[in-house]
Amino acid sequence: MTAVLWVAAGGAVGSVARYGLNVGLSKLHDHHFPWGIFTVNVLGSLAMGILVALFARKWPDSENLRLALTTGLLGGFTTFSAFSYDVVALMEKGETGTAIIYALASVILSILACAAGLWIVRTLIV
Repeated sequence: MTAVLWVAAGGAVGSVARYGLNVGLSKLHDHHFPWGIFTVNVLGSLAMGILVALFARKWPDSENLRLALTTGLLGGFTTFSAFSYDVVALMEKGETGTAIIYALASVILSILACAAGLWIVRTLIV
């Protein structure tokens, strides 16, 4: 149960950070490109790489902190960071083909699933 609380605490902070950054950047830029979420995804992916390496090399016994910062904070900030790490981890294992298939399938199918969800509600429900 302790692990769940660490993830929840980090997730709350990450979600609020994503919201704040997205709102702040939306006020600074035009609305032709989603700069807020783009920035969140890139920063979150950078942070995931840094944290995964630090926990592996410097803090291997810090499981609660790892859960709070990676699964929690970065999970709340952006799930794109976990996706990015999965792709890189597959590539580092020499599974480049699987990494490419995973990346393309994840992006394409997620976009199609979102569009399908919108269509279902707009056409069949409301």
